[in-house]
Parts: sequence; C-alpha cells; structure tokens
Amino acid sequence: MDASEISVNPTGRFTGRVDAYRRYRSRYPREVIPLLREKCGLTPHSVVADIGAGTGMLAELFLENGNRVWAVEPNAEMRAACEELTAKFPRLSCIDGAAEHTHLADRSVDLIAVGRAFHWFDHDKCRPEFQRILRPGGWVVLAGLGPRRQKEPISRDFQAILHEHGIDYRQIHDRYNLKEAMKKFFAGGTLEEAQFPGAEELTYEALEGQTLSLSVTPQPGHPQFPAMQQALKEFFRKYQHDGTMRLPMNCHISMGRFTSGG
Repeated sequence: MDASEISVNPTGRFTGRVDAYRRYRSRYPREVIPLLREKCGLTPHSVVADIGAGTGMLAELFLENGNRVWAVEPNAEMRAACEELTAKFPRLSCIDGAAEHTHLADRSVDLIAVGRAFHWFDHDKCRPEFQRILRPGGWVVLAGLGPRRQKEPISRDFQAILHEHGIDYRQIHDRYNLKEAMKKFFAGGTLEEAQFPGAEELTYEALEGQTLSLSVTPQPGHPQFPAMQQALKEFFRKYQHDGTMRLPMNCHISMGRFTSGG
C-alpha cells in the first residue's frame, strides 16, 4: 500500500503497527475518570461506546471503572488486540464497525468515547450516527494524547522530524487541528474542555517505538525509515540524560452534548 492509498484509507493506516502501539503508546491518565464523573455524570452503571477503540487503551479506563463497554474498531489487527482484554474484562465487547456505522442499537449508550481517532472520522456522517446511539442527555468525550505541539525546543524538534520524515504528515497535518471541527460538531449544544499536561521519560527504544506507532511514520523496510531513524537518534542524543529523555506530553479532553433535538 503506497502513501496515497493510505491517506484515503484511515482504517488501513495502523495495519502492522499493533505491537508498537500496545508496547509504546502513551497511556491515558487515570484522572480522566474522576473528571467524567464530575462533568458527565459517569457512573459504573453507564454504558460506554469506545469508537475507533484501537487496542483498547481508553476502553480499559472505563472497564476498570466497572462500565459496560462496546469497543467499535474497523481495523482487524487492532480489534484483535482489543479483544484480548475480554479475558480480564468480560464486560467488554468488540465490534467490527466504524464511527459512521457502529452497528449499535438506537439509544443504547450513555457516553461515547473517542481516543486519538476523531481526526480520522467523517464528521458529517458520524454526527447523526452518534446522535442515533446516544441516550437522551448522553455525552461525547474526545480524548487526545501525545507530544505537546508547543514552541519549546524539544517539542518543536520532534514535530520537525515528523514533518521531514513522515510519509504524509505534511498533507494531513491540518486534520489534527480540531478546534473548529468540534465547534461545528457540537453546534448549539454543550462543549467543555480540560487539560492534563505532563511528561514521559523515554529510552531510545521507547522513543522509536512510540514514533513507529504513529500512522504517519515509515516502518522498517520503507525507504524513508533509515533517515527517520537517524534523525530520531540525533534527537535523542541531544536531549537525553543518563539514557532517558523527558518528552512533554498533553492529554486534552473535550466533552460535548448535542442539542436536545439532535
């Protein structure tokens, strides 16, 4: 699959990245659940739909809270990894579906959660689908988590690597700017936001693994991979101390409700 094919096929972008994703992707802070209890009325009895669930990292927070979770994921490899969680969490069910067609019943969930996936959705198509499956008064929670895109040198230098060596990062960069998209998505309704800034201590292995888990980066065997790997090594050497580097991270939570009339 070449870059142009990947760009128009969000489902296929993470094929071959599951191991790196599970091992190295940043985990959501546990403070998210108390926030949702306060702001969205989340209880252990709430039924949650995790849309674009990936390997189940966001779903796991709700499962630990005692929630019934429907994990909707179109990529077969990612969904299979998520299904492994059912051994520990029997209240998890994984569905071969997408944001635009979840296969869930009308008014069947109290809260929709989306982690690091909303930028891939067709917002005009998934909005009525979300409205269909949500119970009255239900919330949509969008959770973003990754390296901070700030002006501090370490963040700027990491972004420069993605711009220079990413397969199609330049072409899809605007997808990650969701401020206006969210305003439109919840137009006439409610939209609240919260931030959980932090930092992650990374070895070089973890830095490379986390980078390879991103859908915009070349994998080993790709002609662009050696140059990206060299740039990562230079980046790590520049900022490491005693074998680890501290990469600024941010978890951004958006909580929205539609108008009562949809």
